[in-house]
Amino acid sequence: MLRRTFIAVTAATAIGAAAFAAGHSKDIVDTAIEAGSFTTLIAAVQAAGLEETLRGEGPFTVFAPTDEAFAALPEGMVEGLLADPEALAAILTYHVVAGKVMSSDLSDGMMAATVNGGEITIMTTGGVMVNDANVVTADIETGNGVIHVIDKVILPPM
Repeated sequence: MLRRTFIAVTAATAIGAAAFAAGHSKDIVDTAIEAGSFTTLIAAVQAAGLEETLRGEGPFTVFAPTDEAFAALPEGMVEGLLADPEALAAILTYHVVAGKVMSSDLSDGMMAATVNGGEITIMTTGGVMVNDANVVTADIETGNGVIHVIDKVILPPM
């Protein structure tokens, strides 16, 4: 039994290493650009001056709102934020947790410190939620972290 477990773990490690070499060498920014559904997020990251950081070594966990999530914000809010890099950076960094947090690391009621200094609440009952946003796709591994796609922009307490 121990030998079979060792072989399974070794095989899984080899598969993981091959997958990393094959597809996880792109950073968070390039992975989001390639996905095609994060154009507003990428524009916001660039406007806030955070692109270089999210291309850095990390690791980072990014709860990434889709273009549809940004479109659901009140009219004019995205444009206003793009014109205010400081406020934009505060919101964007509220979507980032230091380290690589996979969905298997999450627990119901878990609190996670964000890069902006605030905390988000993770709920896992009936699907994964970050504050009031649903995680619609989890565990997109990148070369410097992981992306979890969410259906809503989460706003830090003001």
